[in-house]
Amino acid sequence: QVQLVESGGGLVQAGGSLRLSCAASGRTFSNYAMEWHRQAPGKEREFVAGSRWSGGRTYHADYADSVKGRFTISRDNAKNSVYMQMNSLKPEDTAIYYCNARAGIVYWGQGTQVTVSS
Repeated sequence: QVQLVESGGGLVQAGGSLRLSCAASGRTFSNYAMEWHRQAPGKEREFVAGSRWSGGRTYHADYADSVKGRFTISRDNAKNSVYMQMNSLKPEDTAIYYCNARAGIVYWGQGTQVTVSS
């Protein structure tokens, strides 16, 4: 069982920045693929960014086209945490942001609200 707790959401003006955090339980966090997804009102949940082990101590990051160049995913395995730095935020980034851990089974956090005002 993996438990995930997101934090860092809030209200920000367009052009501003936020940093989301996701703390995970589990003894093999470094093996997990970690992702951020978001769900805007009336829309389906969508992939935002992912961090996947690619060998040695290297992790590969990938992003949705809509956030490339603005969002950066990172992880600290010693803290069992994954982060997402969000810059140049736009009103269309408003959503509930969820992290998940892929460890054979997909685990989800409870989400954190991000609201970007114009």
